[in-house]
Amino acid sequence: MGKERDKGWLTKTGDKSLEESNHSVAIPENGHFFKKLFAFMGPGVLVAVGFIDPGNWETSISAGSSFGYTLLAVVLLSNLIAMLMQGLAAKLGIATGRDLAQATRDAFRPKAVVVLWLLTELAIIATDLAEVLGSAIALNLLFHIPIMIGIIITALDVLLLLLLQKKGFRWMEAIITVLMVTIAGCFLFEMIFSHPALSEALKGYIPSTEIVTNPSLLFLALGILGATVMPHNLYLHSSIVQTRNYHDTDKGKKEAVRFAYIDSTFSLGVAFFVNSAILILGAAAFHTIGEHVGGIEEAYKLLTPVMGAGAASFLFGFALLLSGQSSTITGTLTGQIVMEGFIRFRIKPWVRRLFTRIIAIIPALIFVGIYGPSSTGDLLVWSQVILSLQLSFAVIPLVLFTSSKKKMGSFANKLHVKILAWTATGLIVCLNAFMLGYMIVTGHAL
Repeated sequence: MGKERDKGWLTKTGDKSLEESNHSVAIPENGHFFKKLFAFMGPGVLVAVGFIDPGNWETSISAGSSFGYTLLAVVLLSNLIAMLMQGLAAKLGIATGRDLAQATRDAFRPKAVVVLWLLTELAIIATDLAEVLGSAIALNLLFHIPIMIGIIITALDVLLLLLLQKKGFRWMEAIITVLMVTIAGCFLFEMIFSHPALSEALKGYIPSTEIVTNPSLLFLALGILGATVMPHNLYLHSSIVQTRNYHDTDKGKKEAVRFAYIDSTFSLGVAFFVNSAILILGAAAFHTIGEHVGGIEEAYKLLTPVMGAGAASFLFGFALLLSGQSSTITGTLTGQIVMEGFIRFRIKPWVRRLFTRIIAIIPALIFVGIYGPSSTGDLLVWSQVILSLQLSFAVIPLVLFTSSKKKMGSFANKLHVKILAWTATGLIVCLNAFMLGYMIVTGHAL
């Protein structure tokens, strides 16, 4: 990644991350714990929606229908790693006043920065591709709109972004929170009516040696990890925690870090419930009757006949649509943060949104045009592969920066956090190396 410059950041001055929203949300001076917590809550939910985007659905449904509850242990591990990394990202932003993109620009030489920026942009496009396909599939399932037309319709979501930006950052957080709660509610309903074997589901959270000895299980485990721990969320979180108007003192920052950890852990806990519910639904509704479901569309069509609940398929499709749209909003913010942070290039967010969406739409239209609507599942998997391969380039700098006393001062990672962070990073790097090797040898994705 290039030679790192020896530079401290605690006294760093210059451009602010998301300058129009930076320190814009008031924090009560002498409020009680829960009043302050409410003021700090919000960034976590913007991050959490990225963990339940349509890319996760394809992998988890397939995992549940094929292997029952076995891979719930991987869902748990992936979410624990995500909680750790998102906590570090939040701490980086609060302690240094730099988001991860800015911190990378400050620390590495220009050529390395450009390479890392291009890789991050590729990850954002891959994320957007999953949102495009997820929304288009949902429109097709709910309203029978052809996939090709649905892909084009997704470009209109830029109007939603414009409306939210005029309302302010807290409005955006509120809308995303409503969408997140609705998605969780839909899956709670689905879980109740699928009648899962609770004892078997709980056993699924205990790691099994079969996961590493069975190639098919291992491949799906890699897909779940790649779809859960997402690189763009690290850039996003390190920026949006700075929207809170905390005091720029050690005491003020420590309080902000504490509340940011509570916020992100709670929100990612909700995301963990949704991801678990998707896999449990696949296991309870399909695996128990020996039905392997290869994708989202097939799951939608089979849910009502299998579960006997008329609303099951509709709620599944509705939650998918909400998932794609909520991820769209946070994806736009991330694009703005990354472009401004890495290369100091600033454009209007709606222009940025339209540009990214068009880039995502083109390959989607070409792929679906050539291989047909049934190819959307494969394209979703490929988008997750790209995200997974890019993850190391975000995680390694993050752990390096937050472990540096010179850069973080008293906020630097303690020894036990360093051990956990580097162990998780090593796991991510090894799994991605395995995935890349598999792709080179076999010529196709997991």
